[in-house]
Amino acid sequence: MSRRSDEAPLRARVPADVEREDRVAFNLTWRQLVILTVIGLLLYAAWTALATVVPPLVFIACALPIAGTGFFLAVGRRDGISLDRWLLAAERHRRAPHQLVPADGPITPAPGWVSTTRGPGDRLPLPAPLRLPAKGITPDGLIDLGPDGTTGLVAASTVAFGLRTPAEQNGLVAGFARWLHSLDGPAQILVRAQRVDLTDLADRLLSRAPSLPHPALEEAARSHVGFLDDLAARRELLHRQVTVAVRSTRSPGHTAHQAAETVRALSGCEVAATVLGSAEACTTLADALNPAAAPSPLRGPSVPNSDGSEEL
Repeated sequence: MSRRSDEAPLRARVPADVEREDRVAFNLTWRQLVILTVIGLLLYAAWTALATVVPPLVFIACALPIAGTGFFLAVGRRDGISLDRWLLAAERHRRAPHQLVPADGPITPAPGWVSTTRGPGDRLPLPAPLRLPAKGITPDGLIDLGPDGTTGLVAASTVAFGLRTPAEQNGLVAGFARWLHSLDGPAQILVRAQRVDLTDLADRLLSRAPSLPHPALEEAARSHVGFLDDLAARRELLHRQVTVAVRSTRSPGHTAHQAAETVRALSGCEVAATVLGSAEACTTLADALNPAAAPSPLRGPSVPNSDGSEEL
């Protein structure tokens, strides 16, 4: 056995919150310091104005709940975000319309003779137009995000990482790390798992078995049909679709270059990848917006695995 095959697998600690804000002082961020400073100044101004008419103990008793609420608002967290941002998002959600419909312009009110039993004045509130981040798809397959730039989609294969030796695993990890270090903009990796039904494949094999030129081939086909039926009965088969999205706020040409560089970089860690065209990108977006539906018949180009085979 070679020496490289004996090396230990690489282990890297990845922080759970890679976008955590920098701590400025007292393990607090600028945002937390500003909140605490504003609350402190307000309490100081209130004490300055009321010091001559309110006893200190009474003022302290009234100020403690306010200071405690402000401190909890500054340092508290909910669902991975700071509590003040969480409360602002909750307030925006409460004020935002909850019924959205696809429309190109403003929603026309219903005629006056239409009556309902809900809402102010016995009328239902009008739905609001649905505004999605994507404005369209360019002929090159880039997703137009308007002021947020463009996004390129890359279909990638999977790698049998657990079947590799420690040296091979280290090479794959190093190749993936080189791609991460080459990024100069946001990137997202989406992995979707969909159930695979082998019934149609087994039926086609069974129907074509009698037409094979040799009885041994027919017997092999029937045996393979039995294997597929047994496999489907004993295991839940899944097909994994991996899509890499790279976004850039620069020109669409830069986004296309980033997508092409992603394909090149991932090939270094034995991941077969291809940039999706306009039709494949449209299908991928449609499937992502309706994950419960059956896979669309129009798929992107088939991406083989690193060993040359293709996933189901």
